[in-house]
Amino acid sequence: MRRVVRVSSKAAASFKSLRRPLTVALVVAGAVLASAGTVMPGDRPTPTGLEVPRWISLKSDTVSARQGPGMDYRILWQYRAKHLPVQVIAETREWRKICDPDGSIAWIHRTVASGRRSVFNPETTELGVRTGRSDMASLRARLQPRSIVALDSCKDGWCRVQARKVRGWVRADSVFGTAERPLCDARRAAG
Repeated sequence: MRRVVRVSSKAAASFKSLRRPLTVALVVAGAVLASAGTVMPGDRPTPTGLEVPRWISLKSDTVSARQGPGMDYRILWQYRAKHLPVQVIAETREWRKICDPDGSIAWIHRTVASGRRSVFNPETTELGVRTGRSDMASLRARLQPRSIVALDSCKDGWCRVQARKVRGWVRADSVFGTAERPLCDARRAAG
């Protein structure tokens, strides 16, 4: 036997008025659950809601690398390479714990970091920039040792880079700034 429940017009109006706040609450709950996948070591959620590890670049010509997340921590060294790619391995709301091309760990303030991606040629030799995603593609340019270029995108183990008006492809594993795994242990102290 089916049971029929009748809803008064007043109750129906009340339900309709609750539908929008309920929908908003479900969307917010979904966002919170989705950001639960963005965790730092120790399974703590990231303050920014962004993934860790992730790549950023240095925004300034001179960036102070600190021993800890705060202005009262000692400056360990200064980076003097605008657009240098670094990997965020942990963070606070205002500070980013980074791993640099030499495998060193330091803390930098969020205001000196940019979400624009770049790559760095860590080798002491030139790196060929190809016209396509193949070692057989013709050479378009050469990336000088220890130089930095903008990163457009990566696909199938190759990354499209750009320097001024020249665009081309380099192997993802030949440059620093493309690895998906953490390159430094986030539990290691800075310095």
